[in-house]
Amino acid sequence: MREAGDNTMRVLVAEDEETLAELVATGLRRAGFAVDTVYSGDAALAYLGLHDYDVVVLDRDLPRVHGDDVARRLVAGGSRTKILMLTASGTTEDRVEGLDLGADDYVSKPFEFPELVSRVRALRRRGARPVPPQLERHGIRLDSVRRTATRDGRELDLSPKEFTVLQLLLEADGAAVGAEELLERAWDANAGSSPGSPLRPGRESPHPGAVDVCMGKLRAELGEPALIRTVQGVGYAL
Repeated sequence: MREAGDNTMRVLVAEDEETLAELVATGLRRAGFAVDTVYSGDAALAYLGLHDYDVVVLDRDLPRVHGDDVARRLVAGGSRTKILMLTASGTTEDRVEGLDLGADDYVSKPFEFPELVSRVRALRRRGARPVPPQLERHGIRLDSVRRTATRDGRELDLSPKEFTVLQLLLEADGAAVGAEELLERAWDANAGSSPGSPLRPGRESPHPGAVDVCMGKLRAELGEPALIRTVQGVGYAL
């Protein structure tokens, strides 16, 4: 099976140094996350209002709306999005101040990228419903730790998106999952756009047709008898 990452997780990177923002986003995407990038505090607030992010990697020194104010508004609004705050200052006083604002974790620049990925994953685990390491249904066995999936003992060759969609269907335990939810969890707002050109709020998001295409490939890989059914007007169920 091709390697797949933890791309059921959606992350917003808010960093005014565009080169750094895109480097962080690229690395997180390679780790399997769905990632959007913005370069100012007002854009961060706009994106956070449009999408349900698991984690925001938030630079403190953002232009137009300061990162501290972004954190305050998230906390005041009762958002479930976890905040990983980035700063060029690593003093204890600065760290404590950031955490007191409502940040869930704090990383000083420069940082080691593997540590950042690990901290992002840890924040997701804090807020997420526990998912068993192995999911099984109708002869399908999915290992969310080893990132492998089989049907009746046959290894499935799935792309990262297909793996994510299958995991979401298994987690639903027979309930239907809507196309919008699948788009929200497995695709980011950059899907289909050119590299380095993050979508701005109001531009077109990934089309529900992308889910149909992915679902068709997943059904073909699962084989017969068919397991995924379309629930008219609701979504898909396994």
